[in-house]
Amino acid sequence: MPEKLCKKKHMTSFQLIILGFAGVILFGTFLLMLPFSSLDKMPTPFHEALFTATSAVCVTGLVVRDTGSYWSPTGQAVILVLIQIGGLGVVTVAASAPLLSGKKISLMQRSTMQNAISAPKVGGIVRLTKFILKGTFLLEAAGALLLLPVFLPDYGLKGIWMAVFHSISAFCNAGFDILGTAANTFPSLTRYSGNILVNVVIMLLIIIGGIGFLTWDDIYTNKLNFKRYRMQSKIILMATGCLILFPAVFFFICDLKSLPAWKRLLAALFQSVTTRTAGFNTVNISEMSEASKAIMILLMLIGGSPGSTAGGMKTTTFTVLILNAIAIFRSQENAGAFGRRLECHVIKNAATIAMLYFTLFFCGGLAISVYEDLPLLDCLYEAASAVGTVGLTLGITPGLHTFSKIVLIILMYLGRVGGLTLIYAVFSGKKGENAKLPVEKITVG
Repeated sequence: MPEKLCKKKHMTSFQLIILGFAGVILFGTFLLMLPFSSLDKMPTPFHEALFTATSAVCVTGLVVRDTGSYWSPTGQAVILVLIQIGGLGVVTVAASAPLLSGKKISLMQRSTMQNAISAPKVGGIVRLTKFILKGTFLLEAAGALLLLPVFLPDYGLKGIWMAVFHSISAFCNAGFDILGTAANTFPSLTRYSGNILVNVVIMLLIIIGGIGFLTWDDIYTNKLNFKRYRMQSKIILMATGCLILFPAVFFFICDLKSLPAWKRLLAALFQSVTTRTAGFNTVNISEMSEASKAIMILLMLIGGSPGSTAGGMKTTTFTVLILNAIAIFRSQENAGAFGRRLECHVIKNAATIAMLYFTLFFCGGLAISVYEDLPLLDCLYEAASAVGTVGLTLGITPGLHTFSKIVLIILMYLGRVGGLTLIYAVFSGKKGENAKLPVEKITVG
């Protein structure tokens, strides 16, 4: 028997991540289809259960059924578990049981965990994973406790469940809410648009969940000594600050003019934070100007940061492309930041990921627009929300036909597993040729 046939083919860590997400989505779909998951005790159609499970695992928040008024407490609990698994990552959750029980983790498992949380090296991955698990549950518990003073008076004992659900949903950048009723579906947080506590707590949970686990580790290890942070953490924190501040100023100046000044400021800040992958809203997004919607589309595509609970093409991808453009404008050979140089392959990866996300976003929005005969901007908004795993909507998603919902399901899934993960999973094991082709010049620009 030839030696090649004797060798066992093992799946790569990237393939495991992709299949892991798919497996959890299918299992969640099965549970949501069962009668006990809906309030009326009737089976949920497969395509609606699949859409909801995909949205939950991919921490998106787009829904075809209002979470608060359609799903039973059991169904809501299933959705919340799917959100938690999707936020932490399937591999991280799968590894938590042996980690917490003290069992040894194999090198293959460590490598998979490294890719799942975008860690720079395998060494210290077990310590980092434990730190992530502890930090996640502590922050989610703190968020729930801070929300209790608002939800308990409004909902009684049910307010405990409301606080827990919205804390986990916000931290995982999911955007699911259970505030809807039969008379008022899809309300999100519009009822609390003027409540400072709810706004601040939800925003902090979104930001902390979206900056990435490695950035947590830097802040925890080096405290306020910014100079000792990794370059990646510095870029993430600077980019996050800019992507919150500048859009908030734009929204405040160009929109929300009917609100009092302090409510307008709060709403502008909240919409800027939530647009980058969380999916909550405190105002009616469909009433905002087209210029604001275009800015929100860009923010949704950028998304959160690597190794976080958020999706999108990531803040680092966006920043690397800007740094490379600045270097070219200045006729510099190498792009860099904070006294460090960026490697060439990082810039290539960033360009590839950006191209992938923009292609998915545009093709998805165009397909929905053509099939549904709806305005292109509205369809592009929903497509960006799906591929960026945000969950904001202009209200057209629940009324879409099955084909368009399938398009959004594919966009949510690909947006959550990540561009590089998808590329490496498809092309893993295919060795490139060492021979180089002759060079011929081509003019660009």
